[in-house]
Amino acid sequence: MEPRMDQRLAHGRVGTQDIDVGLRSHMLSVYNYMGLALALTGLTAFVTANTPAMVQLIFGTPLQWVVMLAPLGFVFFLAAKVRNMSLSATQVTFWAFAVAMGLSLSSIFLVFTGASIARVFFITAGTFGAMSLYGYTTNRDLSKFGSFLFMGLIGVILAMIVNIFLASTALQFAISVIGVLVFTGLTAYDSQRIKEEYNELADHESMGKLAVMGALSLYLNFINLFVMLMHLFGNRE
Repeated sequence: MEPRMDQRLAHGRVGTQDIDVGLRSHMLSVYNYMGLALALTGLTAFVTANTPAMVQLIFGTPLQWVVMLAPLGFVFFLAAKVRNMSLSATQVTFWAFAVAMGLSLSSIFLVFTGASIARVFFITAGTFGAMSLYGYTTNRDLSKFGSFLFMGLIGVILAMIVNIFLASTALQFAISVIGVLVFTGLTAYDSQRIKEEYNELADHESMGKLAVMGALSLYLNFINLFVMLMHLFGNRE
């Protein structure tokens, strides 16, 4: 009986170690996708903002509305089609989305100073890193905050749409403050959710696509947190 018990215990330890190693590998893949997407977005935004012909083409014509709405279209497309897409198609769509977001965010380099952009980026990175680490390591169940954060997200989006027409600085300030709170909370929530979803992976293909979609969630949280903080702390040209 003792040898069998020892074997079962040993098997349990090995299984747990395998899961831990696999989870770390999965989370590393998520953060790698996210980091590369942020780099691609930043490079696209910087190059676009420093190319007068591109600036005139995008912001001097109705094309600016296409550029502004394109990232949202990519998000809806991935959410609706990812189950039927191959891993390679999901990856290509994700990189295309990062480029589209870069085109959309290029206006930041035209409006704010480079020093304030760099400062706010590091503030965003520190805040994001701390909250993502909290979401990954905490034993507290954050799922109960999901519906509240989602409602906050919808409220922020609607307020941003309204403010396109009102152009109210007071409303923009309120949106930015609430947006920082919402996307900070979503960072912790999504980090925990991605960790828990790992246990539901069926095969390599689904694991790869889940990593991309997890990266998309965290990427959106980072970008939106950065934009909200820019409106609060960025110095205009």
